[in-house]
Amino acid sequence: MAKFSAIKQHIYSKIASGEWPEHHPVSSENALAQQFKVSRMTARRALQELSDEGLVIRTKGSGTFVAPIKSQTSFMAIRNIADEIRARQHDYHSQVHVLRKEAASDLVAEMLKLTPGATVYHSVISHYENELPVQVEERYVNPAMASAYLQQDYQQLTPHEYLCEVSPLTEASHEIEAVSPSPQICQWLKLTRPEPCLRIHRRTWSADGVVTYAILTHPGSRFSLGGHLQFGAVPAVPQESEL
Repeated sequence: MAKFSAIKQHIYSKIASGEWPEHHPVSSENALAQQFKVSRMTARRALQELSDEGLVIRTKGSGTFVAPIKSQTSFMAIRNIADEIRARQHDYHSQVHVLRKEAASDLVAEMLKLTPGATVYHSVISHYENELPVQVEERYVNPAMASAYLQQDYQQLTPHEYLCEVSPLTEASHEIEAVSPSPQICQWLKLTRPEPCLRIHRRTWSADGVVTYAILTHPGSRFSLGGHLQFGAVPAVPQESEL
């Protein structure tokens, strides 16, 4: 990985994790140069690219700060994206790109605890906040857990709403990573040029087994990931969950 890319990854991870919230000061060029053992010019390039991507704001004489949050969700709480967007008093709509049955690849079969080649349902949907897509949701579904998945109108309801009705969530696991989007993802997200994206890999279970394996991709300039955890003897109140 190029040195300036390592700096960008470091800052992006701080923002994506919520450790650096909006308006949080970002390390200076000198500090980054010293930390990563690079020239100040390399550190400046990393900060300038992050500024161009809309993740930070650079102000002469004041420094560099995390840009205001475009949209925010919690990594720990799994929510219905349509509800989140409407709660911000914004318009929500979706565009369905793929909705079909197909043979499970080795990876998908492993994620869903099926035999490779078994039939699975596959969907790809872009979720819009006002006029911009803020998430591409690629989802593989075990037909035994949601037999009518392909018959739903996902411009009228989200997969979350249908799946919560037929296979209520009992367990979830997720992994998060920063990625460079493929040309197809750039097209679905309407990105004029590639930018760092946040990707969440998530599996959900009902009482009868694994229901779905989802890959959720968000453009970094339109999304911030954070959360609040409470520790103590009182158990947390469960929040409405997106499968």
